[in-house]
Amino acid sequence: MQVVLARDITEHNQAQKALQIRENNRRKQSQTLVQLTRSKTFQQGNLNAALREITETAAQTLLVERVGVWLYNEERSKIECIDLYDLSTKEHTFGNSLLKTNYLAYFQALEEERSIAADDARNDTRTQELSESYLSVLGITSLLDVPIWLEGHLVGVVCHEHIGEARQWTLEEETFAGSIADFVTLAIEANERNVVQEAMRQSEAQFRAIFERSSVGIGLIDMKAQIVDTNLALCEILGYSREELYGKRFTDYVPTQRGDLKLYKQLMSGIRTDLERTSRVGFQPFEHQEQLVERHRIEMERRCLHQNGSLVWTHISVSVIPGSNGEPEFFLAMIEDITERKQTELKLRASQEAAETANRAKSEFLATMSHELRTPLNAIMGLSQLLQQEIVGSLNEKQNEYVNSIYSSGEHLLALINDILDLSKVEAGKEELLLSPLPVLEICNYAIWTVRDRALEKGLQLTSEIDLEADICIADDRRIKQMLLNLLTNAIKFTPAGQVSLVVKKVPQGITFIVSDTGIGIDSNQFQFLFEPFKQLDSRLNRQYEGTGLGLALTRKLARLHGGDVTFTSTWGKGSQFTLFLPNPVHLRDQGATSCPATPQNQIILLVEEENTGTGLQDYLQTIGYQVKWIDNGNKFLEEVQNLQPDLIFLDVQLTGNASGWDLLNILQKEPSLQDIQVVMMGFNEPSEDKLSILQAGANDYLLKPIGLVQLESILTRYLSCRGNS
Repeated sequence: MQVVLARDITEHNQAQKALQIRENNRRKQSQTLVQLTRSKTFQQGNLNAALREITETAAQTLLVERVGVWLYNEERSKIECIDLYDLSTKEHTFGNSLLKTNYLAYFQALEEERSIAADDARNDTRTQELSESYLSVLGITSLLDVPIWLEGHLVGVVCHEHIGEARQWTLEEETFAGSIADFVTLAIEANERNVVQEAMRQSEAQFRAIFERSSVGIGLIDMKAQIVDTNLALCEILGYSREELYGKRFTDYVPTQRGDLKLYKQLMSGIRTDLERTSRVGFQPFEHQEQLVERHRIEMERRCLHQNGSLVWTHISVSVIPGSNGEPEFFLAMIEDITERKQTELKLRASQEAAETANRAKSEFLATMSHELRTPLNAIMGLSQLLQQEIVGSLNEKQNEYVNSIYSSGEHLLALINDILDLSKVEAGKEELLLSPLPVLEICNYAIWTVRDRALEKGLQLTSEIDLEADICIADDRRIKQMLLNLLTNAIKFTPAGQVSLVVKKVPQGITFIVSDTGIGIDSNQFQFLFEPFKQLDSRLNRQYEGTGLGLALTRKLARLHGGDVTFTSTWGKGSQFTLFLPNPVHLRDQGATSCPATPQNQIILLVEEENTGTGLQDYLQTIGYQVKWIDNGNKFLEEVQNLQPDLIFLDVQLTGNASGWDLLNILQKEPSLQDIQVVMMGFNEPSEDKLSILQAGANDYLLKPIGLVQLESILTRYLSCRGNS
């Protein structure tokens, strides 16, 4: 008997077939991932193209109907479909969106789970919210959704949508879907890099265009002072080509001065200090790089050497450019050619000096002529007075008329000469005030009494009102009377009818003397000429009113010499108001008053001055109460300063011997313990340009010789605090 054994291997074959299918699917998935890895689309950084390739490849590999990429909006209130591929139609669409508030469970699952593999999507608790509005409408039965993460943040989801019978997702398919989401992340990162790189390329192109086309010279210099790059403008300023300048030392073309090295070190030190400060508070250096460059800059004017040997005046601005670690990496020099401007300044300065010289010569000439004219004029007036008194015999009526005319003309001419002499003395700087406390009431009564008869002759009402608090003013007795008389006389002269008043008020800063009238007033078009000497505002007034136009000009100059001023308001046809302001003594101190309200207490002055001029200055300073040590050369200068520790040093710039005043000032500044001592330089000329930087760095002030008492008192009150009381 033959026995036949039979075994049902259907299940085995099915298992083998299923295993083969899974193996084929794994192979296909691996090939797809390799294909995406090698794709040039990612390298190009085009996000749309990369997503189209990803969705197509994923749909074809997993054989799902639709694959979509959804990203959160900026507010994270919804996700928006930016690419959806339909396998059956082979078309890409976009634009749909899902609001987070409508699908809370789904959005929560995206944030909490590695993937959402919903075999029965319409009944799965994570996705059933989508059933009515989305899944049923499109016939979707199964979903495989994987979150997209970027730098630790959830930015979206890749959705694999299956249509037809429910599909059970395998572990391999979930892993593949996770890899697809990673590729989306890579595509987004590549796109962002591309955007940044493109922005950098555009920025660099714009910077280069600005760099090349700038009319200002620009140079990039490394920390060894070697030129790394230049633009065409700088090449033109210096006269060299870019190739000739490359690698050369910047200081070969831009000369340095004493103190420049210190400025550069401070510039770099400031960058490092800010770097340490920002590091301590947790900021990255590059975040503040622009701010640091903006805040750390030095500016200077230098004469650069042109290739043809000429010197070019330039304005140079130097900034530090930090590297990525915040440390100084380059100097950026902005260089502007200011030769034309400098030449103009020099011409203007020369013109101004010539004008000032001419003006001084004019004032001195007028002063001399005024004195010369007084001698014959005194004889004319004296003899005419003798004739008026008929001492040498009687005069007939016509002779009396002639003599009276001679005398009145002489009076008028004398007043004119006095005004010219006073104005020229003030303008020439030869007027020195004799300041003292004066009773305001007596001064005002004198001025009112002096002009009273003139006002009565014209039928004017003359009034005065004195503030009781304005009892004392500090002024030159003769000059304050002269100023008040000028203002009152002018008011009476130009007031045909009505009244003239003098009102004195005490104000916080000093005292005001206000002269008001109801006269003809001043046209606003003429305001600018009001205080010009030798000028009456309307030529028609020359015939109607006597005068030279010196009164107001002299009054304002005298007021300013007191530290005050004269201001006015006026309305044409209605009258004018002039205000003379004199400051309190505390303000006068800063204006150079010659009075000494207080006695110095144990204050020491070191005087470094030539023998032939130092004696007088020493005697005066000792007379007003200072302890003065005088040396006539710089041999023992530093030793004397260290021993005396003076409160103030007067230092002559033109000392004979091995060291000038400038040299001694430099020596003083190199001693840390002596740098706070106040120094006033003295000289016959304004400091030259090469001395200005030394003066600004080390001295408090500069006095021009010959030194007047007004200027000397101004220095003493400014730098020695015990001078004067308020």
